[in-house]
Amino acid sequence: MPDAFPAAYALALRSQRWEVVAPLIHDEACVTFSNGAVHSGKGAVQRAFEANFAAIENEDYQVTEIVWCDRTADRASYTFRFAWQGRIAGQPASGAGTGTATLILTEGGWLLLAEALHP
Repeated sequence: MPDAFPAAYALALRSQRWEVVAPLIHDEACVTFSNGAVHSGKGAVQRAFEANFAAIENEDYQVTEIVWCDRTADRASYTFRFAWQGRIAGQPASGAGTGTATLILTEGGWLLLAEALHP
C-alpha cells in the first residue's frame, strides 16, 4: 500500500533537487499550486518545481494530517496539510495550506499522478 509515499515525497521536496523528486512523479502528472497555476505533464511539473527550488532558499517542507480518502490495488488518494518556510531574496518567507494527492501504482512503485494545493 502507498502509506510511505507522503513522507517520502515530502522528504524529496525538502532536498530541493529535481533528481530526487523526479522518480516519484508520473509522466502525465498534473500539479496545481496554491496560486492556481496548473502544471500538466512531468516536464511542466519539473520546470515549476525547479523554479520554486531556485526561488526558496533552505526550504523546510512539512506534510501533516494525512487522511486517506480512497485506496484500491492500483490507485490511492489522500488529503493533507502542508507548511513551508525558507528565504526568498534573502528574506524570511513561509506558507501553509491544504492539499489533495492522487497516486497510481506502476511497475516502479507508487507515483504522484495529481496534486492540488490550496492556501
